Amino acid sequence: MTGRSILFVAYDICDDGRRAEIARILLGWGDRVQLSVFRCELSQAERTRLIAALAPVINHALDQILVIDIGPADGRGATSCLVIGTPLLATPRGATIV
Repeated sequence: MTGRSILFVAYDICDDGRRAEIARILLGWGDRVQLSVFRCELSQAERTRLIAALAPVINHALDQILVIDIGPADGRGATSCLVIGTPLLATPRGATIV
């Protein structure tokens, strides 16, 4: 077991600035699979740090972030997401030279 889980993070943020900040944060943790949905493979400690980074950005009375754990990355989580249509494409991790 890797100790990592597959998480889907979806958000509904009312303000453009907060929405952009949430997307920027999430880009550092996972792959965007839809406009407001990210797929992340994280350890429990990383999940805790991600939530700590997201929570202070949102307006808790107006905005919503869903963190959905679909299971271990080396088990159920790897096969739990059915995609109909264009496939999920993993973004290569590492440096990008432009």
